[in-house]
Amino acid sequence: MFNRKLKLIFTIFIILLLFFISLNIYMSYSKITRTVEESIANRSLQAAESIASSMDVEGYKKFLANPVKSQEYWEIRKYLNDAREKIGALHVYTLVVDNPVVSRGMIIGMPEEIDEFAIGEVCTVPEKQVKMAYEGKTYVTGVITDLKYGDYLSVGAPIKDQEGNIIGFLGIDISADVLNDIGQKILKDSVWLLIFNGVFVLIVSISFILIQRWYHREAAKEIKDTENIYQSEVTSLISSVQSLRHDFLNHIQVLHGLLKIGSHEMALEYATSLFKEARAIGKMDFNIKNPGLSVLLQTKKFSAQNYNIDIEFNVTNHSFEAIKTVDLIKILSNLIDNAIEAVIELPEDERKIGIECKAESTKYLFKITNTGQKILDKELIFKRGYSTKKEEQGKIRGQGLYIVKNVIHSYDGQILIDSTENKTTIVVVIPIKS
Repeated sequence: MFNRKLKLIFTIFIILLLFFISLNIYMSYSKITRTVEESIANRSLQAAESIASSMDVEGYKKFLANPVKSQEYWEIRKYLNDAREKIGALHVYTLVVDNPVVSRGMIIGMPEEIDEFAIGEVCTVPEKQVKMAYEGKTYVTGVITDLKYGDYLSVGAPIKDQEGNIIGFLGIDISADVLNDIGQKILKDSVWLLIFNGVFVLIVSISFILIQRWYHREAAKEIKDTENIYQSEVTSLISSVQSLRHDFLNHIQVLHGLLKIGSHEMALEYATSLFKEARAIGKMDFNIKNPGLSVLLQTKKFSAQNYNIDIEFNVTNHSFEAIKTVDLIKILSNLIDNAIEAVIELPEDERKIGIECKAESTKYLFKITNTGQKILDKELIFKRGYSTKKEEQGKIRGQGLYIVKNVIHSYDGQILIDSTENKTTIVVVIPIKS
């Protein structure tokens, strides 16, 4: 099921990737096409203005007065044909625009042997551009579809006499094939850029997937560590409760025996000592803002009292938010467990542990002090698999302090050990980063 979902996600990802790459190419091509059209249109419009300004205006006025194939007609036609050949246009021609709807072609720049354009023939310039010309403005069309002459783009500039009066328009048609050739050449030159964009999208997408997988793996690891700590603490708590239950039965038997033989004063004294012990257990409430730390310390105090360990706490009422709760529990749980295991080897009157948790302005300070034997090698105890304790079947030793050291180093912290013949102090310093 999981593999099917993974394949489905991968397939969707590939489809989306191809879609976005295709969309990117299409948008790039459209942008290039528009840019080419605008560039060619602007250049052609400048050419139209230049050709119109250099034309024999007086000769054209004579032709307009009598629009036949006169000498003026042929001279202007030759001039327009030369201009057409120089700029590589489809057509160069003059227009008469005497109404806002239709324009008429007067002289078309073509070789003399071509005689397919009649004087005054209606042109295919769109009505919008005809209206602009009628108002005396230059115009630029989009690509016009023409069954007779093919697809082309058209521009027009006014022809003015010496007094500045508009006597007609100079039109230029640029074949769509020219636009396509230029667009394809630019697209070909830009193909590496498009490939780079596609590869960039691919790299970003793959990076996102890898980061997401890494995040899920780290989150799963955090959850697993939290569950392991939780199970360890619950197991410890259950063990302590079972031990208390066993001790409770023993105490009841002792009380029952004392009362049965009539030793009431001794029974009262025994019950009073039990009451004091019960009150001490009931006072295991820490005023700590971090709930995880509060529960941990209560569990450890309960476990220590079960072994008749004198345990004292000096804890700042702080949330310790600069360190993850799961990491805080990893550090203190392992250090306190080591301290408990060290002191239970001593006589009951020598079993002492001190736990200090303080929050200062720039750092957190955690100090665990316990009575017990001296630690001979302070570096070796942090190596994975090393332990001073006896091996137990099915239990892996030498992991606790290795984990503690790695967690502390991840926060750029320090762990310091001071061990004498009868007391060991471990100090953990975690800097508070802004």
